[in-house]
Amino acid sequence: MTAESTVAASSERRISFIDRHYHLLRRLHSLSGVAPIGLFLLPHLTTNSSVVWGRYLNESKFEEYGIPAAGAGIATFQHEVDFIHSLPALIFIEIFLLWLPIAFHAGLGIYYARSGKSNVDRYRYQDNVRYSLQRLTGYIGVVFIFMHIASLRWGWTFGGLMPTFDAMHASSSVGAHLQSGSAGLLMAAFYLVCVLALVYHFANGLWTAAITWGVTISAAAQRRWGVVCAGVGLALGAAAVTAIVGFATLDVDAAKEIEKKMIAERAE
Repeated sequence: MTAESTVAASSERRISFIDRHYHLLRRLHSLSGVAPIGLFLLPHLTTNSSVVWGRYLNESKFEEYGIPAAGAGIATFQHEVDFIHSLPALIFIEIFLLWLPIAFHAGLGIYYARSGKSNVDRYRYQDNVRYSLQRLTGYIGVVFIFMHIASLRWGWTFGGLMPTFDAMHASSSVGAHLQSGSAGLLMAAFYLVCVLALVYHFANGLWTAAITWGVTISAAAQRRWGVVCAGVGLALGAAAVTAIVGFATLDVDAAKEIEKKMIAERAE
């Protein structure tokens, strides 16, 4: 073996697994970002915002439970939470369809973010700013998703920053948390910033995923798809704001009474 071939073989061995399979992992990374984060955001924000929109779409749905039209939003949200928790093998659904894909996406995303470079300090054009925001919102999203899952699954409150969620009293437990004086306003702001960061990360990720997979090749196609992604982001952002405002302003005592009626109805 010549010296040149020895050096080439040695260099090949030093190339990491991620570098050797860069294009494949890039595509899997984009796909795992669209699917698990989308699975997390779309139904999650739709469910949470039902505390508001449920009042207008389900005014008469819960009358048989003795729940007035004004409480239909609270009842709708509780009904959605009950449905989620009734799913068979929920923990396995969460692990294999949500947690593991998100862990893969987050781990590879952190690697790419740490190894990638942005020219935003020298060239303040749109793509570099978007890339920098994508990295920043990714970091925020990783931390927030972990805190959110930990508070829901294991009751970790992180010093009171996250709520102690009670699935049987879904609206009142979240509402009480976001209405605890000035601390509640701080927590509502924290939630809003983190969720909007996730929304941006997802919407911008949709745009870049189409490029990664070769769907939008021309600049015109990328612009058109960008409009669609911006619409998705605005819709999800509106749902996030609606949910947080809804919980921060609901009548906690009335919510507890509605939840008691629903528990009694289920027990019959």
